[in-house]
Order: sequence, then structure tokens, then C-alpha cells
Amino acid sequence: MTKSALQLARAAYQPKLPKALKGAVKATEGAATQSVADQEAIKQLFPNTYGMPLIKFEEAAQSTDYPAVNVGVILSGGQAPGGHNVISGIFDGIKKLNPSSRLYGFILGPGGLVDHNYMELTADIIDEYRNTGGFDIIGSGRTKLEKEEQFEKGYEILKQLDIKALVIIGGDDSNTNACVLAEYYAAKKYGIQVIGCPKTIDGDLKNEMIETSFGFDTACKVYSEVIGNIQRDCNSARKYWHFIKLMGRSASHIALECALQVQPNICIVSEEVEAKNMSLDDIVTYIAGVVAARATDGNNFGTVLIPEGLIEFIPAMKRLIAELNDFLAANAKEFSQIKKSQQRDYIIGKLSAENSAIYASLPEAVARQLTLDRDPHGNVQVSLIDTETLLAEMVATKLAAWKEEGKFTGKFATQHHFFGYEGRCAAPSNYDADYCYSLGYTAAFLIANGKTGYMSSVRNTTAPADQWIAGGVPITMMMNMERRHGEMKPVIQKALVKLDGAPFRAFAAQRDRWAKLTDYVYPGPIQYFGPTEVCDQPTKTLQLEQA
Repeated sequence: MTKSALQLARAAYQPKLPKALKGAVKATEGAATQSVADQEAIKQLFPNTYGMPLIKFEEAAQSTDYPAVNVGVILSGGQAPGGHNVISGIFDGIKKLNPSSRLYGFILGPGGLVDHNYMELTADIIDEYRNTGGFDIIGSGRTKLEKEEQFEKGYEILKQLDIKALVIIGGDDSNTNACVLAEYYAAKKYGIQVIGCPKTIDGDLKNEMIETSFGFDTACKVYSEVIGNIQRDCNSARKYWHFIKLMGRSASHIALECALQVQPNICIVSEEVEAKNMSLDDIVTYIAGVVAARATDGNNFGTVLIPEGLIEFIPAMKRLIAELNDFLAANAKEFSQIKKSQQRDYIIGKLSAENSAIYASLPEAVARQLTLDRDPHGNVQVSLIDTETLLAEMVATKLAAWKEEGKFTGKFATQHHFFGYEGRCAAPSNYDADYCYSLGYTAAFLIANGKTGYMSSVRNTTAPADQWIAGGVPITMMMNMERRHGEMKPVIQKALVKLDGAPFRAFAAQRDRWAKLTDYVYPGPIQYFGPTEVCDQPTKTLQLEQA
């Protein structure tokens, strides 16, 4: 396998660890916990894993002898930079505790567990993948672990390989599944521990015990580099408005973090759109207003950052999508038998009056995307909706009308971009390389201490790595009840951008100035080597939250 100069250099990088995990380690138990909401409902669903205490790892006076243990690992859902370092951390952690311990990877996600598709991860395999991006060591998948027969099929192979613990590396849905699996195995007294690790570039898996999900730091640095390049081009040619859609389906953390890093002319934050009850036309009018104001200063160019989930946060669109999701979940068979040419009219006739009118007003392509392309959870795949093109076209229409009225005298030409997959498998930043390795190492100690239904937690990450705090948080602590597929289900509560939080407030205080001036920042490529102040900075979001 041919390697680039960067790969060779990164292979030699030794990730940093919290001081507490370097020598002998002891687990200290904190207070009992409860779920963030719907306590009674969650407690009933998880009687064996509810209310467990927080765990913190501290330096111990003497080391403990741990028996050898076989551990399984699964990469679940979309890729995020640093997944390979979580696996390296688990491997090094269990080998430190007992060199005879073994690690097995299930191939292509949770489906590998159910289908008994696995490989042993040995030192030579692990060494190939240290500090690299991607999930290609064992691949990932989106199979949902929710049925008893899946749990039993999984148990067969775990028993066969004498695996005593399973680590599921994933986002909020995957960790919800991990919690359900932990509860099932605990209820059956199968003696299998299940541990979760917080992954998602979207940054929406966080709370008081999980400061950030891994991959967010790297992805935002990659996107910010490319947006910076576009802004440099934009300021050089001075003739285009660049509409840039960024990943982040359920929350605008990526768009906000990139805005803080690059200072664009406009950044739409979905949570604010929802809070202010804005319509699609309100958003278009706001963008057009900034374009017109810049044009009066002779600046017929600029950048607009758009979170991919924006459509779902516009209250009127959200109501439409919710009704569509429920209707199509209940009538999937009937809908599938209707001719494509008649599907739009069929939907218009079946929705409530308000939603029917909104649906009918949408461009054909957007309406089609709302009904046809569903994800495995039965939801609209908003990333397939070309929001950046939709907004650019609508802004152009509004500006043309303003031109007729004499309200706009400039020029308006657009370029469209979607930055998504570029960031998901990037080589991890120093922060993510260290954070992920620590998460994996922490998971090994949670296993050694007999824990199940916990998520690996590493905090205080704006401080130097040796001051980081490692421990575990019960997954039930993060749960609430939400409607999925037309019924109430326990899920990890998504963390949205807080409009009263420090990151959003810092952005809101500057955005009017950024809209008017061309005050772009060009972050440049992710820096691995060089001064600490360049290459080891955590995200602006974390710095502002922890300030």
C-alpha cells in the first residue's frame, strides 16, 4: 500500500492521554443519575441500566491485576475523523490491562454483528490505521439494532468468540441502540457489557458530560479551510455570491463554528429561524437585503453559509414534513403503487389544507425530494434537498422584482457548493487524534470495571491533554421520549445550538458588521506541525463554552 508523506509522518504521532489514565487507575463513583426528561417512562424501559452513577477515573496508588478480556467493536453510522484512533485506544487500553486480551471488529457496522461478519484486529492491522481518517479499518453501516432476534443473533457470535464487552462507536441513534442492547443483555443476564463512544461531525451529541462529539473539530477545520479559499477567490474576482451548504442535519453547530472561524457575510442558523418563526420568504428577504446593501457599496459578491437541515427548521416546512413523515409511514404500500407522474397530486389531496398549500407551492424537484427519498428511520433525507440552489434562485427572483421597483441596482451572479463528504474522513486534527484515543482508552477502563450502558466521556478538553477528565456517563441520563415512525421511542436528546449560549452570542454580536464589510478570515489547511497556538486549538465553540 503506497503512503503519502503526510501518512508516514502521522503514523509516528503519539496521541496524548489524560494523566489519570497513564499509570494505575481507579474508578470513583459519583451521584446517581436520571434522564434529561420523561424520567418515569425511561426508567420503566431501562430498569437494569437506569439511574447508574457517573464514573470518574483517577490515579491509583497501586495497579490492579485484570483478567484477559475479548472485546468487540462496531463503527456505526456516518464516518467521522478519529474513529481509527478510538479503536487504537481500545486496543492499547485492553492490552495494557492484560496483554492476552483480544479485539474483534464487526464488519460494515451493526449488520456485521447480526450476520457474524468479523475479523480479529491485531497489532499490525491497528498500526496501519493510527491517526488516519475514515472508518475503512472495518467499515461502517446503518443497520439499526432494535429487534430481539438481532440481539440474539449478536449474542450467538459474542458467545462463540467469548466476547465479554462490545463498544459501539456512533452518534445519538447508534448510542440509543447501544443502550437498548445493554438493557437487553443485562435483563437476560448474558454477562455482555455494552459501551458507547460519542461520534458525529454534526456536533449535536453533547451535554454536560460529553463536551463534544469526535470528528466535529476536524470537519469544521476542513470546511473552514475550503470556505476561506472560496472567500479569497470571492474577494479576488468580486463578481459572485457563493451559497455554501454545510453538513449538520439536526443542528447548525457546523455552520456556526465555520462562521466563527471564517467571518462570512451571511450565516443562517436553523435554530434561530425556528425560534423567530421565520418563513422561507423571511430568510430570502434577509439574504436579498444584505446583497442589496453590499451592492450599494459596489460589492456585488459575498458568502452565505447554510446548514443542510434548514428546511426542517422553518416552522411551516417542519409541520409539512412531520405530516408527510407520519402519512407516508402509515400509507407506504399504497403510495408505492401510484404512478410517479401522479404522486404529487395524490399527496396534495391527502394533506391538511395548510400543508397541502405549502407542498403545492414548492418547486417540483424539492416536492419530489420530500416524498421519495427516506432514510432508514423513515425521515426525509434533507441533505438531498439542494437548499443552497433553492435559496439562490429565490433570492435572484426577489432581487429581480426589487430591480423593477428601483430598490436594487447591483448585479447578482451565484455559485453553489455543498461541503459534506470532504470533511467526514479527513485525517484527524491533533485535537481529534488525542480526544479519540482517550475515548477508546477510557472505554477499555469502563470495560475493566464491569460497566455496561455507559458512554465514554472525556472532559475539560480546552485544557492541555494531561488535565483532561476521563470517565463514563450512563446513556440513559441523556435520553428522552420522541416521536419516531408515528410512535413514541426513547432516544438520546439532540443538542441544538443554544441561542443564549456563548458561541451564538459571539456570532450575533458580529454578524451585522460581517454582512456589510468584507472581513474574511482565511484559516488555511489543518496544521499538524508547527506552533501549538496554530495546530492544537480546539474549536471556537468549545473555547467560548468553556471560557
